[in-house]
Amino acid sequence: MKTKPPLSQKIRYAFENTLSKGTPAIIMWLAILSLLIVIVAAGFLAMTGIKQTDGNDLNFIEAAWQSLMHTMDSGTLGGDNGWSFRIVMFFVTVGGIFILSSLIGTLTSGLESTLDEMRKGRSQVLEKEHTLILGWSPKVFSIISELIIANENQKKARIVIMADRDKVEMEDEIRSKFPHTKNTKIICRTGSPLDLTDLEVVSPHDARSIIILSPEEGNADTHVIKSILAITNNPKRKKEKYHIVAEIRNEENMEAAELVGGDEAVLVLAGDLIARVTAQTCRQSGLSVVYTELLDFDGAEIYFRDEPSLYGKTYKDALFAYENSAIMGLFHANGDVSINPAMNKILDKGDQVIAISEDDDTIRLSGKSTFELELKAVLAKTEKTSEKEKTLILGWNEKGNSIIKELDNYVSAGSEVLVVAENATIGEELNELKKTLTNIGVTFKKANTTEKAVLLSLDIATYNHIIILCYTNMEMQDADAKTLITLLHLRNISDTNKKDISIVSEMLDVRNRELAEVTKADDFIVSDKLISLMLSQLSENKHLQKVFSTLFAAEGSEIYLRPAKDYVQPGNALNFYTIMESAANRGETAIGYRIHSQAKNPEKAYGVVVNPVKSAKITLGENDKVIVLAED
Repeated sequence: MKTKPPLSQKIRYAFENTLSKGTPAIIMWLAILSLLIVIVAAGFLAMTGIKQTDGNDLNFIEAAWQSLMHTMDSGTLGGDNGWSFRIVMFFVTVGGIFILSSLIGTLTSGLESTLDEMRKGRSQVLEKEHTLILGWSPKVFSIISELIIANENQKKARIVIMADRDKVEMEDEIRSKFPHTKNTKIICRTGSPLDLTDLEVVSPHDARSIIILSPEEGNADTHVIKSILAITNNPKRKKEKYHIVAEIRNEENMEAAELVGGDEAVLVLAGDLIARVTAQTCRQSGLSVVYTELLDFDGAEIYFRDEPSLYGKTYKDALFAYENSAIMGLFHANGDVSINPAMNKILDKGDQVIAISEDDDTIRLSGKSTFELELKAVLAKTEKTSEKEKTLILGWNEKGNSIIKELDNYVSAGSEVLVVAENATIGEELNELKKTLTNIGVTFKKANTTEKAVLLSLDIATYNHIIILCYTNMEMQDADAKTLITLLHLRNISDTNKKDISIVSEMLDVRNRELAEVTKADDFIVSDKLISLMLSQLSENKHLQKVFSTLFAAEGSEIYLRPAKDYVQPGNALNFYTIMESAANRGETAIGYRIHSQAKNPEKAYGVVVNPVKSAKITLGENDKVIVLAED
């Protein structure tokens, strides 16, 4: 037969349960104990008639007051007289000392615990219309930088970041890189994007947009997909659609991510994006600068503008309708995007122009009807035969296959790619890749690309394009160091042979780009930087995804830097309207130009000018380029 627990055990159990409630419960018990001491002492004094030698008789109330004073201030005991009274008050004072010491310790511990909890960043974020960033990676700093610029015209801009890191550490890192955040306030919280309780802390249902960063370690895509699921399937989710932007690394995970995100999530396939940009950039020096200009918030950006006065007019009319904005395509009422459509395409009701402009309030119709065209300087299009191209890839990572596949879409049949890397197993990987290619033949050579003798043996002057890829299986700084050494050797070989070499280099850390400027490489692809710019842009306008998808695809129109001498007679001072007219005659959209003499000058944006003032006169030389949107 089960015996009942004794009363003492029940009392102890109940007492422990109250203590589990924390500091308030301890203070309550100390207050009760202090009150008991005061009452017992007061009752004893009132009943026995004990008093100070020269004092008056004490009733219960007066005795209670004397006892309370002695529990709170031990110094009161020194003024007592009469040994009977002193002995009683001595025990009262000693009890008060223990109780008061315990109370101070409890309050101190409770305060430290409260401050520590606040330090962890667990309090509810009370912001609305904020940009929420979930996760932490090196990309977060580029994203913050872009959002600060984008928020300059907002009165109360807020960025809220939640990651599984210490709140103070995140704030210190951000503060060290951004001492001044202008009108943008940055709020950090500690928590897991996968935990529904943690998510509620950062008010995702009130956020204007949500950026989910891919973690650096572990199964990154699974983490991102779960984070999307935690938002879209949240029991407390809002009725309206979310605006989620997330990075996916592996193409095989895109379908699952799209199923989870539906039309509420815009997904960026990181490796595919970098591969496409690299493939296009290696064939056109300066293209990475153009992409950076379009993707960042500093300078010209891409906007959509509804212009009812252009309804019923042609796309070419729209091109010439703006003085300080460059039109690049149309965003149709049904959500489709046309980049560089036919010049005679009529704008229907609801069609918006896709404009490159300094800001959304600078997209204004000029009202001009004449454009001072120098038609005598406009040259007719001449057909050019495509030639076989040789591409050299130094180094290797998981993007290599995608880059070669992209190149296969652009080059002529019979073109060649030589891959030189340290891992012999890459040869087997390339043998499988060959089966999927149409125009390119691929060969592999195992060698260390940081050795100058290896580079000299390759006869690099015979290659049209050189791509340097980072080894992502090593530390970031070590990988970038290999790239820098290879670049220095290539530049030395180029200078010795007095032969220009077209080099596109991948960098993992954006800070190393400044070090690499000394190598005078034509273009740098900073993977994390480009992904960060894309995520930032899409967080402001999710419809830009269709624009970027079209620009980076092999099909349709892309950005080209073509010889200016093919469009207008070199050496003549012309306005940009004249260059636009020459490009329009070929079914192309001109959006800028590049000055060859400034191609190595970072202070001049490497000579790239996107969205020039169209009426301003410029003189383009033999080696200068026109930046156009064209099919090929």
